[in-house]
Amino acid sequence: MLRIRNLDAGYTNLKVLRRISIHVRAGEIVTIIGANGAGKTTLLKTIAGLIKAADGEILFDKHDLTRLSPEKIVCLGCSLVPEGRQVFAPMTVKDNLLLGGYVQYRRKRAAEVAADLDRIFELFPRLKEREGQLAGTLSGGEQQMLAMGRALMARPKLIMMDEPSMGLAPLIVRDIFGIIGQLRREGNTVLLVEQNAKAALGIADRGYVLETGRIILEENAEDLLTNRDVQRAYLGRDLDAETKI
Repeated sequence: MLRIRNLDAGYTNLKVLRRISIHVRAGEIVTIIGANGAGKTTLLKTIAGLIKAADGEILFDKHDLTRLSPEKIVCLGCSLVPEGRQVFAPMTVKDNLLLGGYVQYRRKRAAEVAADLDRIFELFPRLKEREGQLAGTLSGGEQQMLAMGRALMARPKLIMMDEPSMGLAPLIVRDIFGIIGQLRREGNTVLLVEQNAKAALGIADRGYVLETGRIILEENAEDLLTNRDVQRAYLGRDLDAETKI
């Protein structure tokens, strides 16, 4: 579904991504883990068209995204849940969700938008309870649910999520990752950027490790969870030290 080859990208004269090559198959959850500043957010923004690629190729369902606008990329079926939620605070929960369905409105599919709204309220019952509430008054976990629901309203083939657990309490994190797993069971494809490497690898099929703008490792999620270098760097464990104890 998504194939990236030799991607370079960054900001003005600062190159952040260097020769990135990854792929995501339909129906997978693929996670990208790495330290702060490794380039994870830059990668998602480049796929979404918010940052223009300096070199390389981004193919999504055989469409080259490297020169397309973010709006066209969303219309093709690729949506981003941004870091920090970025909900529209002065608007109600329902209006935020309806804004996410703009692609379907443009296609004269008002009935489908209404059905999608019902589906989102079924997936996130708390949003149904607060549909008339201003988005800026929601808790952090509720705003994360709203950001996810807004992206899903566009009926994406691929949904990208940037740090969905950031700043959330452990119980809310568990709920969010449970919903991501449910999305995959319903046939959605997910590209997940997450600093909580253990939680991300716990639901993913495969993972990539991104370090200073380069992919240094690709394995299935189970193998990454048991990789000593990954455990030492990203999971807060040092098996060699534990063995000595």
